[in-house]
Amino acid sequence: MKIDELFDLTGKVAVVTGGGDGIGKGVCEILASAGASVVVSNRTLSRAETVANVINNAGGRAVPFACDVLDDAALVALVDFAVSAFGTVNVLVNNAGMGGGGRENPFQIDRAYVERIYAMNVVAPWRLCQLAVPHMNKSGYGSIVNITSMSSINNDPEMSIYGSSKAALNHMASNLAYDFGPMGIRINCVGPGATRTHALSTVLTPEIEHKMLQHTPIKRLGEVSDIAGAVLYFAAPVSEWVSGQVLFVNGGGVQALD
Repeated sequence: MKIDELFDLTGKVAVVTGGGDGIGKGVCEILASAGASVVVSNRTLSRAETVANVINNAGGRAVPFACDVLDDAALVALVDFAVSAFGTVNVLVNNAGMGGGGRENPFQIDRAYVERIYAMNVVAPWRLCQLAVPHMNKSGYGSIVNITSMSSINNDPEMSIYGSSKAALNHMASNLAYDFGPMGIRINCVGPGATRTHALSTVLTPEIEHKMLQHTPIKRLGEVSDIAGAVLYFAAPVSEWVSGQVLFVNGGGVQALD
């Protein structure tokens, strides 16, 4: 297989949750640049529309869709929309997530918070797998990529629910690899380190960045393109014999604070 064929997604259909900004936006754009038709899913439709317009104006193919991944009916509608718009689903990127940020004091959060985080970070990706895999199996090509977190393996204060939900996402993928593998469908996870997104910019200061880089062998923070490139690897034919894995993209270290 030629090098360009290894990363070619021409004729494939990708669904990306949380695709309206940050890492999700970068993933939508790189998958489209590799030839995929992309369903940009986001809770806020206007953000999904903006990303889809950028892709279409660059010569790609994308459609927006409003989806709250906490709503099961919306998940069903998302997959149905993708099939209606482009004929099937080949690539699913479970990017939408929430929680963490060192704000999970175990004596202040309640059960409703815990259930919401797990519903977003674990149940919704599982449900989308259940909905999308039959289409992948029928089409003869399938790759699922979960966006996890360094928090899934780190030990930090006030991160117990977010961190454990992302650890569950990793372990779920490693087990689903056995269920989906006989169909030729792969499932993997990409775990970003500290990546320059709008969300990070709201808390990042020069002092915080300096402390993060003390634990980072490659002396810079991540860019969205770093994470998107890892997703493309798992989505594309180049990784056709890789499943059940977690790839941490973190500059070789851990962007933790002392």
